[in-house]
Amino acid sequence: MKHINSLIAPLILLFTFVSCGENNKEEKKIVRPVSYQEIGYLGSENTRTFSGTSKTDEVVNLTFRSGGIITAFDIKLGQKVKKGQQLSRLDNVQSRLNYENAISSLNSAASQMNTAKLALDRVRSLYEKGSAALSDYESAKNSFLTAKASHESALRSVAIQQDQVSYGYLHAPADGTIAAVNAEINENVTAGQIIAVLNVSGDMEISLGLPESIINNVNQGMPVALSFSSLSGQEFKGRVSEVAPSVDGNTSTYPVRIIIIDPTDDIKSGMAANVTFNFGNGAADKKVLVAPAKSVGEDDKGNFVFVIESDDGKTGTAKKQTVTIGNLTSEGFEIIDGLNVGQKIATAGLQTLLNGQKIRLQ
Repeated sequence: MKHINSLIAPLILLFTFVSCGENNKEEKKIVRPVSYQEIGYLGSENTRTFSGTSKTDEVVNLTFRSGGIITAFDIKLGQKVKKGQQLSRLDNVQSRLNYENAISSLNSAASQMNTAKLALDRVRSLYEKGSAALSDYESAKNSFLTAKASHESALRSVAIQQDQVSYGYLHAPADGTIAAVNAEINENVTAGQIIAVLNVSGDMEISLGLPESIINNVNQGMPVALSFSSLSGQEFKGRVSEVAPSVDGNTSTYPVRIIIIDPTDDIKSGMAANVTFNFGNGAADKKVLVAPAKSVGEDDKGNFVFVIESDDGKTGTAKKQTVTIGNLTSEGFEIIDGLNVGQKIATAGLQTLLNGQKIRLQ
């Protein structure tokens, strides 16, 4: 009996080891990788969205045409200004001094011209009476012409110096809003230095750059859809106003401008915008769901797809879903019923997939 027991014990251990090995093999089931695609609308592949920046269609850098110290400064960020409104003034000492010198030179030239005119009249009278020589008359006439030319030159100099004085005043070139302020009162500025930036009141536009792969599909007047990340839930309409014929060397894209057709005060210059182009034939507006033809199978109950349910986007479960299909398009079958936009469906291996099977997304 002892001998029999000694033989049974090793057999039991061997059976237990084999059983555990089989369980481990069952636990190490291979999770099958599956290709998938999200359900979208028919024609959605023909829409592309790019990022841009909003701004007014005209931006003016406000500068003085002469240099000096700012003695008056009525410019504030966000300030609305009217055309012709004085915004700033320079001390303009040198220009004023030059203007006064020009006035003095003009007065002197006018006096010399008047004196030469009187001399010419006197010599002409004597010449006509035979009491003066022709050479005296010609000399008097030349003196008057020289004095007259000096007077005209002095007049032009006064006008020029008067313009120089006006260059010390900064006026708004158009109605608009101050978008940036770059100077302060008592600051010494040079000619051409940007004092402030004016956004001229007018159409609001979006500027963006497009790659060469689609630029030939964009035409002037083309409608686009607009949205702003800072204005959630609001959509706007736009129209392509300008398409650059050459690439921007800094961005390697083609600059494009979009006019906002229905702007609101909520849209401010500098906001980030999303511009959506529709390069299709309008089919996307019908909101017809479409699934790739290779993802739709058929059995005795009708057509079906495998919907992928996943929480982490890496692994999930394949669930068999019956669908009602419509016409076959270039993008796949129209889905009349059974699916919703954004659902993930398997696009390969329908013949070997099982309902409820664990899969790995790839």
